[in-house]
Amino acid sequence: MAETLWWQHGVVYQIYPRSFQDSDGDGIGDLAGIRQRLDHLCWLGVDAAWISPVFPSPMADFGYDVSDYCGIAPLFGSIADMDRLIGEAHERGLKVILDFVPNHSSDQHPWFLESRSSRDNPRRDWYIWRDPAPDGGPPNNWLANFGGSGWEFDPSTGQYYFHSFLKEQPDLNWRNPAVREAMYDALRFWLDRGVDGFRVDVIWLLVKDDQFRDNPPNPAWQPHEAGIGQLLQLYSADRPETLEVVEEMRAVLDAYPERVLIGEIYLPIERFVAYYGRDMKGAHLPFNFQLIFAAWNATQIARIVAEYEAALPEGGWPNWVLGNHDQKRIATRVGQAGARLAAMLLLTLRGTPTLYYGDELGLENVPIPPERAQDPWERNEPGLGLGRDPARTPMPWDGTERAGFTTGEPWLPLNHDHAARNVAAAKREPGSLLNLYRRLIALRRAEEALNRGEYRAAHAEGDVLVFERRSAAGDRLLVALNFGKAPARIPLPQDVTQARLLLSTVPAREEAVLRAELDLEGEEGVILALGRA
Repeated sequence: MAETLWWQHGVVYQIYPRSFQDSDGDGIGDLAGIRQRLDHLCWLGVDAAWISPVFPSPMADFGYDVSDYCGIAPLFGSIADMDRLIGEAHERGLKVILDFVPNHSSDQHPWFLESRSSRDNPRRDWYIWRDPAPDGGPPNNWLANFGGSGWEFDPSTGQYYFHSFLKEQPDLNWRNPAVREAMYDALRFWLDRGVDGFRVDVIWLLVKDDQFRDNPPNPAWQPHEAGIGQLLQLYSADRPETLEVVEEMRAVLDAYPERVLIGEIYLPIERFVAYYGRDMKGAHLPFNFQLIFAAWNATQIARIVAEYEAALPEGGWPNWVLGNHDQKRIATRVGQAGARLAAMLLLTLRGTPTLYYGDELGLENVPIPPERAQDPWERNEPGLGLGRDPARTPMPWDGTERAGFTTGEPWLPLNHDHAARNVAAAKREPGSLLNLYRRLIALRRAEEALNRGEYRAAHAEGDVLVFERRSAAGDRLLVALNFGKAPARIPLPQDVTQARLLLSTVPAREEAVLRAELDLEGEEGVILALGRA
């Protein structure tokens, strides 16, 4: 695969460390636990592990409130544990991507403790401080993503500081060159230890309007939606200067061979593709979340893929995501049969796929009793269904009482069907979703047409999404995905004399050579080799 880099032809697997594997019986996953389960990633066939934050933190937002960018939270282990994890991953041919959280720190970070100590402290301008409005209230109308005003008053210095999320997560001032250099030094600290790249949290929020203008109202907002949606984030997000910061981050990584910069960006297609940067010097992979929010039908998926492919700048490498730690699980959104179809879609579209832990088992959102809710968003805006705990529950490894995840009490409840839905059981079942993922990943690795080949525009034939992938040598693969629940029949391309079935999402389907038409069961997907003897 010399024509592409590992992050282009490979598959990324996201690990939420609290929920992957506990090694010490405290009910919370850790780095030693991840290391113990590296062989699962190898067996599955993925190429890289993206690990959600493991830095020291008071855990107000479960690691997304960092108090030391160059350390490891004792809850997860130590620097030595991380070094050992990176080393053992590399021995297995796996890359390690860390989650980097530069928009905000913890309010317990030494930088912020200095910043809030006095108005003339040298680090005062490392964060965003403003005088009260004439009435004594917040400086402007900016809101926090987790509810309420984005401004918190500090009585000791008589000013407000801005926080895009919790008040315990003050935003850093990325207009300050000293902040930038300190954060780039943190990147270098981990790159020097062998980390293969970073997923950068909320990268589109880094720079705020220098005039601190009020955000305009959002006329489309509805009361049942998250409070942040009341305003259009015109001045508190996606400012033009952000692209300069992203390019500077990229330059840091470019000093090291074959590192990858991934940006979390919840923006419309035409905006997030701008984060590839001028001359492709921005993020290698601005995360594409379109499938997470797509209406689950052939017409809409075809439209989304076409719009994305058309919007990509020249040289921009695509990527696709079905789920993550902030969104409902794919099996909850589309059902178990739909999850099989989604797996085939994810692993056959052009570009880098990212798989969320547990989705290979068809895990669904786990109901969380109110007394066990952990997510601060759920506590701040109760009743809106915004809690992310249901998609963060422990990985079930076997059918034992605590699913092989821990010997203690899991920090969140296990899936109710963990005795049957677990890795060990799924491995034994040839037709399981887990084995389908493994076969899809193996096929993607083996077929140049899939891992780096050309993409021929998708179209919908009724409920069926159809597209082709072609290799430089001329190999042609056809992917047909029936989003409907009823059987469907579609014609094969007119220039094809025969087609051979490579893989179906339906376990019982036998290999066959097709001549003119393809019959699909409801919610079945297939991959066909076209024109082969």
